[in-house]
Amino acid sequence: MTLYLSDYFSIFIYLVICTFVSFIFFLFSFVISTQKGDSEKLSAYECGFDPFSDARNTFDVRFYLVAILFIIFDLEISFLFPWCLALGFLPLFAYWSMFFFLFLLTLGFLYEWKKGALEWN
Repeated sequence: MTLYLSDYFSIFIYLVICTFVSFIFFLFSFVISTQKGDSEKLSAYECGFDPFSDARNTFDVRFYLVAILFIIFDLEISFLFPWCLALGFLPLFAYWSMFFFLFLLTLGFLYEWKKGALEWN
């Protein structure tokens, strides 16, 4: 049991040091920085102008379609790059699983295209 814990002791020390350093950085930035708030900084809206209507309005569906499109391409790249690097070591099942995954992402892309997310008015 001691041998098992000694393997992870260096990781524990690293986490303690990182926590301590991040706390020190946070504390220094809070103490050293200037704390001058004006009406613009203290307003509830980050854009700097008063709201035109109620905040509970519905969004345009194109906003959600663009978000789905981003997720499609983000997932594709995040899974495809490591798969390409390990392709020589993977079994045939992994090869066809990735093609199935890409097929599902292509269906999502075609859905986006059909809904008109790629056309800007």
